[in-house]
Amino acid sequence: MPRTSVGRIPIMDVTPLVDRGRLPAKATVGEPFPVTARVFREGHDRLSAEVVLTDPSGTRRDPVRMEKHPTVPDLHTAWVTPDAEGAWTFEIRAWSDPIATWEHHADVKIRAGVDVDLMFTEARLLLERVLREPGLDARDTEVLQAGLAAATDTIRPVEARLAALQDPELEQVLHDHPLRELVSVDGPFPAYADRNRALVGSWYEFFPRSEGATEDPATGRVTSGTFRTAVSGLERAAAMGFDVVYLPPIHPIGEVNRKGPNNTLTPGPEDTGSPWAIGSKDGGHDAIHPDLGTFEDFDAFVARARELDLEIALDLALQAAPDHPWVSEHPEFFTTRADGTIAYAENPPKKYQDIYPINFDNDPEGIYAEVLRVVRLWMSHGVRIFRVDNPHTKPLEFWERLLGEIRETDPDVIFLSEAFTRPPMMHGLGAIGYHQSYTYFTWRTEKGEVEDYLREVSGESDHLMRPNFFVNTPDILHEFLQYGGPPAFKIRAVLAAMGSPSWGVYSGYELFEHVAVRPGSEEYLDSEKYQIRVRDWATAEASGQTLAPYLTRLNEIRRAHPALQQLRDLTVHHTDDDHTICFSKHDRITGDTVIVVLNLDPHNTRETTVHLNMPALGLDWGDSFVVHDELSDQTWTWHAHDYVRLDPHHEPAHILAVREV
Repeated sequence: MPRTSVGRIPIMDVTPLVDRGRLPAKATVGEPFPVTARVFREGHDRLSAEVVLTDPSGTRRDPVRMEKHPTVPDLHTAWVTPDAEGAWTFEIRAWSDPIATWEHHADVKIRAGVDVDLMFTEARLLLERVLREPGLDARDTEVLQAGLAAATDTIRPVEARLAALQDPELEQVLHDHPLRELVSVDGPFPAYADRNRALVGSWYEFFPRSEGATEDPATGRVTSGTFRTAVSGLERAAAMGFDVVYLPPIHPIGEVNRKGPNNTLTPGPEDTGSPWAIGSKDGGHDAIHPDLGTFEDFDAFVARARELDLEIALDLALQAAPDHPWVSEHPEFFTTRADGTIAYAENPPKKYQDIYPINFDNDPEGIYAEVLRVVRLWMSHGVRIFRVDNPHTKPLEFWERLLGEIRETDPDVIFLSEAFTRPPMMHGLGAIGYHQSYTYFTWRTEKGEVEDYLREVSGESDHLMRPNFFVNTPDILHEFLQYGGPPAFKIRAVLAAMGSPSWGVYSGYELFEHVAVRPGSEEYLDSEKYQIRVRDWATAEASGQTLAPYLTRLNEIRRAHPALQQLRDLTVHHTDDDHTICFSKHDRITGDTVIVVLNLDPHNTRETTVHLNMPALGLDWGDSFVVHDELSDQTWTWHAHDYVRLDPHHEPAHILAVREV
């Protein structure tokens, strides 16, 4: 448990902590994360602090020294990197640092001719103590002996003796082998390191029933695609460089209160209904819609995905159509109104007459057992990622228990939260175990709000939730895409793919589908939620009317740059223009750095000067450096202030890899 008392060297305001350290902070294998604390003491003696990780096996790792913030008083930071999946802890150790205290005093006193002999005597005593420390190698000992000789050599000039004691190699040995006095410890605090896919991935969403679907030109009758024909969707996603294919619900669809095209209440006999209205006489959440095929077909589909280096994400929507088997077998799962009818879902003014929400207060144990059974069933068929529909309408304690139990036995299973709701609930879902979250990204289109949101997800809420920037969904067609033309589709794709280590595209985006059901709505006209959509992929490709090559290039760039595969090291840079943004991402392990400059105006060419925060790039203000544009294949020399002109109809972005300094 975390310490509850202040140590001799106070350690306060530790981050990252989730729910005061009760829940683990988010971490990923191979991704550095920052640990910060306010560390201070009385008087003027110097102190130091370090972070110690303990891995899932219980092994304490080598400490990582914390660095003092250059402007924020008493704030210390260290970046640490878990290298294995599982439950980690970190603790902060602070101590009175007699070596640092001597170095500070000596530099002042010896140069001023005050207590010179005393300062060299203290240096001798400190070096003798360090020489008795364990872990020194032969070179360390040699360097320390040279320093000891300088401290005791009264013949040598004072300036030479001081210079020898300030030799960088000696200072490094003293840094690596500190003398710790009055040691205080805070922690341990928990963190959990997930597999890389919990952080990094390019997602592609499609409806299997639309893949390979055909339409009879004479009758207009549409024949559903199947898992066999939907392999074409897998191959398309793989060709564009996506990592995850997400499928909306694949279960039988209710016939009672079935919705017709465009969410109408008057379906025809051939209308297919919404896949989220789960359950019919053909089964429920543990069944496959008969039009799609059998479990054998699904298993072959998953196997083909693996061959293409794709993972399958399956929708987990905890709700039921009126004719779902649960309604007759477990009526206690639902809410019965005063007139004896079961309440259907509502989000005023929207009504979902084809869906019954689950009441988690009526039979929580029965519901939990059934949901756990369903999840494990699909896990047994190769599903290791679940996209959860509207988790914010279910109790957090339910999710904490379910995700915790799955993590204990199958820590590789990932859950994506589809919760467009208040920040505390979104953060709460992430805190109790969700690996990723949909975000407000879709609605962030103006410069200031984009910049603020990039800062938020990369540095303010990163220990609580990991973002997945979906550019569109079957529910969300933002007006930016409705009226921005093809440049808008490029702009949003660049921002999502470069701004977040996980991003997503709903099928049809590459065809520039942009027509809403009505002005002011974010629903697609002829939404695929309520009907099968037959798309002519071949004609679009042959005519060049597709964004697929551009999406492919963005995914290639993401894979080539470690900087784009991490969340936390993001810096927003200033630009003079109100419609142009600039941000950089940096990978601390490889040193890879990428700078993105993007025109957010899909209609007009924008010109601006970019003002780079050079220290954030690891550069001095006067440095020049070479950048290579990964989109245009051009190379330039850049400085702290650089002119940019971006025509959205040609290319709205520069994606610049820093090559030489």
